[in-house]
Amino acid sequence: MLQCVNGHLMCVGCLTHLLADARLRDETATCPTCRVEISKTSSTRNLAVENAVSELPSECRYCGAQFPRNSLGRHETQECEDRIANCKYSRIGCPWRGPKHEQEEHESACVHAKKSGAEVMQALQALDEQTADEKKLYNSIFDLLGYDNITFNDIQLKPYRTDEFINRLYYESSRFSAFGNQWVVKARINNTQKDPTQSSERDMTYQITLKSRSTPLNISYLALAGPVGGVEVRPRIYEFEFSDDHTESNYVQLPLRDTDECNRLLAAKTINFRLIMFYSQH
Repeated sequence: MLQCVNGHLMCVGCLTHLLADARLRDETATCPTCRVEISKTSSTRNLAVENAVSELPSECRYCGAQFPRNSLGRHETQECEDRIANCKYSRIGCPWRGPKHEQEEHESACVHAKKSGAEVMQALQALDEQTADEKKLYNSIFDLLGYDNITFNDIQLKPYRTDEFINRLYYESSRFSAFGNQWVVKARINNTQKDPTQSSERDMTYQITLKSRSTPLNISYLALAGPVGGVEVRPRIYEFEFSDDHTESNYVQLPLRDTDECNRLLAAKTINFRLIMFYSQH
């Protein structure tokens, strides 16, 4: 639980969302109650309220029984007999999900336990395909590490706005050098939506722009969490051939974990991530 300088309270999730909204509007974040300026550095934790809240009764989302908040998580994940469980044969295709207290009875009669080898192999094929996709990603990264030219840059994005009738917030990095050329990264929030402040679901897309004249360059690239910010980014490789006639890549997804992760990125003092670029002359 955090508080502004005047003592008004909000949870950390609400503060993160408040700071993200202010960033999208290019405004200074203010306390919803007293309108004093608020930020991560000016807000402070209220330990007394946190301790008091942890002792308040909260209702289990499965069985409806009440427990102190500080023990509710353990009850819901480990103790509640009504918590949702999967059949132990789910890996071979059983779709059953139900209360924990019914799991043993279901598993004793589960028809998937009596499947033939051929039927089991069919179910396992889907798992194999998922594993193969993950291996393909990492093998692709290892292949890229064998390229002639590899460079990485820690990108910091700064906000700017368009001159459209409805102003829209964009982000852009400073110029940086890679492979003897100048580049810029641009980013948008909710690329298909004019006003992302009107949505609780948020994502970030980005593009790379070539800022100098060059011979054609076939570039592979991926974004990772940088040394500053601590945002979780899931690697995804993109490729684009840059030339004097095609200086801007398509907008692609910055593969953040979820909307909350995007809000944490927006709420940070600066938006940072690491961009790795690969170029082979062969």
